[in-house]
Amino acid sequence: MAILKLENVSLSLNNKPILDSISVDFWEGYIHAIVGPNGAGKSTLSYVIMGLSNYRTISGTLYFKNKPINELSVYQRARLGISLAWQEPARFEGLTVYQYLKASKKDNGLSIEEAMDVIGLPAQEYLPRACDKTLSGGERKRIELASLLVMQPEVVLLDEPDSGIDVEALERIFDAMAILKQRGSTIITITHSMAVLQKAEHAFLMCHGNIIDKGGIDKISGYFENKCIPCDHKNIPISGETR
Repeated sequence: MAILKLENVSLSLNNKPILDSISVDFWEGYIHAIVGPNGAGKSTLSYVIMGLSNYRTISGTLYFKNKPINELSVYQRARLGISLAWQEPARFEGLTVYQYLKASKKDNGLSIEEAMDVIGLPAQEYLPRACDKTLSGGERKRIELASLLVMQPEVVLLDEPDSGIDVEALERIFDAMAILKQRGSTIITITHSMAVLQKAEHAFLMCHGNIIDKGGIDKISGYFENKCIPCDHKNIPISGETR
């Protein structure tokens, strides 16, 4: 069953078309991946799903559990169980890591200590620290994942989860994804990484604001080998470039 469904969703920003009549189903309980070149509209698609400011004036319809959510605010969508982890995690000046995680905590999520253990940051050391620039980007990304583990959203949007982190941190992210799925979350990853794609069960290939292919990982992984696949896009790729 599709927990999240988009029907003919289009978006223009500053009179420039970004998404072009996208129709797609995200199956409940699966790890999905969205891949494609820079500028394809991948992150924009996640912002539209989350309902961020400037990304809500769309044509078409978004459905969550078969109910339209176009008119719902970010806060209302979050209350339904949709959550977005940013490529560049936010800083929360004035909050400690513990306060940030406590504010995210839901009854069905992991405990704060369990979540810190999954992401590989010692609770005793990190919980008293401020969520500010004293934390590295990789540390903030892990702590944002901890917030998802204590929250246990129904739909988790991960925008470039492997961006700016080392190999050890990436393995922790994969652990977090596995636990979220095991406990019932549907995960949608936006990625340029073959390693992240291989953790998915189903994938979509985007180009020029369109979903141009979908299927199993073996099928979509061909994009990473060739950097482009045959399609009806009007632009012809120049040698060494992608579309």
